[in-house]
Amino acid sequence: MPTITPFLWLDGRVGEAVDFYTSLFDDSAVIDSSPGPDGDVFLATFTLGGQEFMILNGGPHYSLTPAFSMFLSLESQEEVDRYWDALGEGGEPGPCGWLVDRFGVSWQVIPSVLGRLMGDPDPVRAGRVRDAMLAMSKIDVAGLQAAYDA
Repeated sequence: MPTITPFLWLDGRVGEAVDFYTSLFDDSAVIDSSPGPDGDVFLATFTLGGQEFMILNGGPHYSLTPAFSMFLSLESQEEVDRYWDALGEGGEPGPCGWLVDRFGVSWQVIPSVLGRLMGDPDPVRAGRVRDAMLAMSKIDVAGLQAAYDA
């Protein structure tokens, strides 16, 4: 059976990115890496939370966009805060739980309760949760719950 591995193209700082990501997530490690002519990592394979990734220092020819993002499903506000703060440092926050980190990778930092509340069979309750989420940058679990309970 074939394997599917997300492959990221960056313009520099690949070694720094790999070190940062593998330090942030449990069950993460660098599998291998190859240096480029400038001494920085040119190509690396690593795991985050057991998922394998590859990353290339490919230069300025291509750029990452939010059209592809890493989706983090988290169980608590504490986890949302931790990952939002770490990934957002030096990056740019966006709407609805999205941010772009300092390496240009887009992330969705989402508590699992969002899907449960938005999936409620009552369209009014689900709509209030959706509307609350649309007004947020970092997702606030208590705010979602308050919208659901209103």
